[in-house]
Amino acid sequence: MALKTFKPNTPSNRYKEWNSFEEITKDTPQRSLTVALRKSGGRNNTGRITCRHIGGGHERRYRLIDFKRARRDEAAKVIAIEYDPNRSARIALIEYKDGERAYILAPLNLGVGASVMAGEKAAPELGNALPLRKIPLGTNIHNIELVLGRGGVAARAAGQAAVLSNREGEYALVRMPSGEIRKIHAECYATIGQVGNTEHMNVVSGKAGRTRWQGTRPTVRGMCMNPIDHPNGGGEGRSKSGGGRQHLLSPWGHAKGEKTRNKKKSTNKLIVQTRHAKK
Repeated sequence: MALKTFKPNTPSNRYKEWNSFEEITKDTPQRSLTVALRKSGGRNNTGRITCRHIGGGHERRYRLIDFKRARRDEAAKVIAIEYDPNRSARIALIEYKDGERAYILAPLNLGVGASVMAGEKAAPELGNALPLRKIPLGTNIHNIELVLGRGGVAARAAGQAAVLSNREGEYALVRMPSGEIRKIHAECYATIGQVGNTEHMNVVSGKAGRTRWQGTRPTVRGMCMNPIDHPNGGGEGRSKSGGGRQHLLSPWGHAKGEKTRNKKKSTNKLIVQTRHAKK
């Protein structure tokens, strides 16, 4: 996966670095595996904006991804690698022997023609999904189940990979992409390999317009607003005091950096080492 640079013949091209899309083999999605995606503009069911800076953007259809890898012990062939506008990772279109097709996350180096399988009989090879108790220690994994049967929810973004580091009884110890070491039940499934499109984090859009194509609206700094609109607003000219010394806040009053995780959360007992531990 490489990034493409451009001649600086316009201001937007000067620093622009886009995906080369060289791994994409199919332009149009499998229509039967997509559903309509309605835009909310960041509003909830009462019409109030609950998530700011959302609106506009190109029309999309949502690709139905098989995070559960529901068909077990049946080999499938990769017939295409596709772009998915709804996620940073690439997706792979696979086909089973009976003709049924499905989408899965495309691991790094998975190509067209490869065979993938899910189940206890599957070999611990790229793109195969197995229970954690069947995966060799030290293996890179992604699309990890945290609750048995729910489907993969962790390590699904572009370039992410967790590492199966140990097993203790009925639990496996997994080092998550954040650095957190967590206990996960050994019967939970995970997929072998690292998620593809590893250069996604280095993409430079080059212009504000491309951000609007993606459905993101402009963000205004709180210190540029009036006091009625934001806790950091006000002051004569450029002011970090806002007319009176205060700590930086969000519009709802939470201090930036305040911990929001519930201290009594039931899954705290499964975290062996937090992501904040000193390395």
